[in-house]
Amino acid sequence: MRVAIIAALLGAVGLAHPAQALDKVTFATNWLADPEAGGYYQALADGTYQKYGLDVTIMQGGPAANGGMLLIAGKIEFFMGGDMIGDFLNAQNNIPTVTVAADFQKNPQCFMSHPGVGLDKWEDLPKANPAFVSAGAINTFWAWMRVAFGFKDENIKPYNFNSAPFIVDKHSIQQGYITSEPFEVEQQGKFKPNAFLLADYGYTTYATQIMTRKEIVEKNPDMVQRFVNASAIGWYHYLYGDNAKANEAIKKENPEMTDEQIAFSIAKIKEYGIVDSGDTLTKGIGAMTDERWQDFYDKMVKAGVVKPGIDFKQAYTLQFVNQGVGLDLRPKN
Repeated sequence: MRVAIIAALLGAVGLAHPAQALDKVTFATNWLADPEAGGYYQALADGTYQKYGLDVTIMQGGPAANGGMLLIAGKIEFFMGGDMIGDFLNAQNNIPTVTVAADFQKNPQCFMSHPGVGLDKWEDLPKANPAFVSAGAINTFWAWMRVAFGFKDENIKPYNFNSAPFIVDKHSIQQGYITSEPFEVEQQGKFKPNAFLLADYGYTTYATQIMTRKEIVEKNPDMVQRFVNASAIGWYHYLYGDNAKANEAIKKENPEMTDEQIAFSIAKIKEYGIVDSGDTLTKGIGAMTDERWQDFYDKMVKAGVVKPGIDFKQAYTLQFVNQGVGLDLRPKN
């Protein structure tokens, strides 16, 4: 399960004056380099950030990284959020961060099951035993699954990011990313697991948000706008254009990433509409709405994940999104 960790390098320069120094910004991702951050690597590799007057450094995340703290401490300008629960908790604790775009309309979190053993439908999964669930999931999306669908805590066994126990036990289920773990199971277990994307069953959080500090929004909104816009264009190019340079950069940063894994991840991002679906079809990649924020907050309160009465609207702003940036880059067919 990913740890929310992000940073990006930006600075302040006008698009009309390319001779001026670029705005330097650091953007920290929440995991090792992978296609789930492909749009940012694309914008860096193909010069989009530079075109928008930005000198961006992507700081790779990982298990031991803590981009959120770096953002709060003023060490970086942008952080890649994991999901909206972190935003709610920041608002509750008066932490001065703000989400300015949501580049994943759907959280890639999923559960997998073995085919042909009575676990082929979502409504079958609550009876699965064991359920391999990470410690970080128990009080987040599993808490929602427990309240909304009757999943049982007594069926939980620790998931330590190793799919071998799931592969061996045909009556188990396991959490994962729709873009990653099913590929791992196919390679190691030699079968194609059922994969159920939580977003398709009502887990409505945004993911892979662009986060910054409120002081940056107040003092340098133009720079924030340029970073949001350039990142959206990067995602369009990564999904629908030539992404070879971005993928080479990803493999250079993370040598364990293979061409096969990259192809699988991109295909699933497209198939499930992780980045480009719903509101983005008319508002552009990165879109957010007040209604989605309210809906997910209400669900998390009901699930006991966050407290009622949080002024969660302090956690985000629609100032920089929903402007249709990059819509012309989507294929017409």
